[in-house]
Amino acid sequence: MKIGLPKEIKVKENRVALTPSGVNALVSHGHTVFVEENAGIGSGFENQEYERAGAKILKRADDVWAEADMIVKVKEPLDPEFDRMKEGQILFTYLHLAADEGLTRKLLNQKVIGIAYETIQLDDRSLPLLAPMSEVAGRLSIQMGCMCLEAKNGGKGILLSGVAGVPPAKVTIVGAGIAGTNACHLAVGVGAEVAILDVNAQRLRYIQDIFKGSVVTVMSNKANIWDFVTKADLVIGSILIPGAKAPKLITREMLKSMQKGSALVDIAIDQGGCAETSRPTTHDNPIYIEEEIVHYCVANMPGAVPRTSTLALTNVTLSYIIDLADKGWEKAMRGNRALYKGLNVYKGQVTYDHVAEAFGMPYEPVTL
Repeated sequence: MKIGLPKEIKVKENRVALTPSGVNALVSHGHTVFVEENAGIGSGFENQEYERAGAKILKRADDVWAEADMIVKVKEPLDPEFDRMKEGQILFTYLHLAADEGLTRKLLNQKVIGIAYETIQLDDRSLPLLAPMSEVAGRLSIQMGCMCLEAKNGGKGILLSGVAGVPPAKVTIVGAGIAGTNACHLAVGVGAEVAILDVNAQRLRYIQDIFKGSVVTVMSNKANIWDFVTKADLVIGSILIPGAKAPKLITREMLKSMQKGSALVDIAIDQGGCAETSRPTTHDNPIYIEEEIVHYCVANMPGAVPRTSTLALTNVTLSYIIDLADKGWEKAMRGNRALYKGLNVYKGQVTYDHVAEAFGMPYEPVTL
């Protein structure tokens, strides 16, 4: 198979979807890999490393897309890339379609085969290709939350850890999945006073156990969310319904009741955000203030640490990429139901139920 690796064009997105070692693995399986010039520079991978791995370096993104049977990316395609797509071309990347009707319709118009990293799901309901970026985003959320609380950024001017004689900040994490748990790790590590909410009692027992009582675990409901969000200095929104738009659990009224200069980091922004006041921002202009609360809503948070993120991502995507390349998408999905759940759009039809539901479109699963 011919595989294309274009350079990411989202603002300050320096991750790349294949490392040189990943390219070498594909080449050793008999595939041809076309890499756009400087695609890996942001993650510290030089063109020469890809060439040594067996890739063919092409100067123009147009040529990479034109040559490839399968395009492997990190982030969803943007406007300049739509005209480069070919009918029946496999697009393997993070798509987050349920939060973006415009993108969904464009992919349907182009009749590509869109396979989303974030909806590949194992039998135990875990999301293996989303997990590493959730880890990164969860840990980054505390780092970015500290920045938001600095006075120069409009924050209330407090240190998350406190110091001797001064109490630490209060951190509320809404959602105890992988991102929320990793946010919890970092917040506890710096000495903050942490509470985490979730609807899953078993998950809360797990959090209680691993943190040995140093975290307050709370069953998530409207009253408890109100109570803990309004008293927090920093709120982390880490709600996830696989492949679906995030519910708006953090309301505008809650933010109005928080202290001026408190902060909200919405990790769920790539699925539409879990706060009514959230809207996507970029690494160039990551924060804004609304209702006197500092918001951080960057839709590609792991792009802030591209080297770590690229290595973590490709650790889990490579086996799926090889499977698709070796067998073709239909045979690969027949033998791997987790991969089948990644199929979101197919030649003009929506094949993932949550995406169809989000926009009132027909749901037309592909039978293999």
